[in-house]
Amino acid sequence: MRKILTIAGSDSSGGAGIQTDLKTFSACRTYGMSVITAITAQNTMGVTCVENVSPSMVSSQMSAVFSDIEVDAVKIGMLSESSIIDSVYEGLTRYGAKNIVLDPVMISTSGYDLIDQMAKSAMIEKLFKIADLVTPNIHEAIAIASILEPDEDYSIKNTDDMVYVGRKILNHTNKAVLIKGGHLEDDACDLLLYGDNLIYYKNKRIDTKNTHGTGCTLSSAIAAYLGLGYQLKEAVSLAKDFITKAIEHSLDIGRGAGPTNPMGDIYDKLDMIKGD
Repeated sequence: MRKILTIAGSDSSGGAGIQTDLKTFSACRTYGMSVITAITAQNTMGVTCVENVSPSMVSSQMSAVFSDIEVDAVKIGMLSESSIIDSVYEGLTRYGAKNIVLDPVMISTSGYDLIDQMAKSAMIEKLFKIADLVTPNIHEAIAIASILEPDEDYSIKNTDDMVYVGRKILNHTNKAVLIKGGHLEDDACDLLLYGDNLIYYKNKRIDTKNTHGTGCTLSSAIAAYLGLGYQLKEAVSLAKDFITKAIEHSLDIGRGAGPTNPMGDIYDKLDMIKGD
């Protein structure tokens, strides 16, 4: 059994963060563990309160896991303070963590800043050094490129823009980048850049408002497949198939945007077996 660790915030509604990460790990036939960095009060309508876990507690959680259990891959999500980023960087470096997928939760898909400039810079300066893959949305990709090269004005409206900004990030960090382009003005797709490779993943349009937790689910699935031994290109491809099914089986829960359903495909298969 491969063992995957998520370092992220808790979502009280269960649709994103730690909760959906653990569901995704299980659905991918891996064992999930967690380091909680923040507690959020949220539901399908939005976030009403956030309380950060102390950096020392984050460090203690990491030590408890790594000192006892071999970790095959790590997914990093919500880190809202530079002091917490420091703790995560120190812990992952000390224990020589591998297969690290960083979902740089900086800016919402609607363009709203989720962390301050100091935390953004700390994430780029430290966590980008040790991550194997970074998975920004288009707003986060622009923010990262702007921090790396502040004299240039960036925008992403099409796939050409995506390639240009992705190359800027790749050239500075020498890390693989998966830019999530679900909100592009032209054909929506995701773009994976690593080395000299450009790989496009077409996004299937699914008519649903229930997409809460999509980014968390995708990055967790990639981490799980890397932990299972797949190479990066194949891990991303499998994860893209996984998130498509999770959105197809999304749940109409609550009065707002319901969650993706990482277990949906499994439930379907169990019903088929039961019917037989």
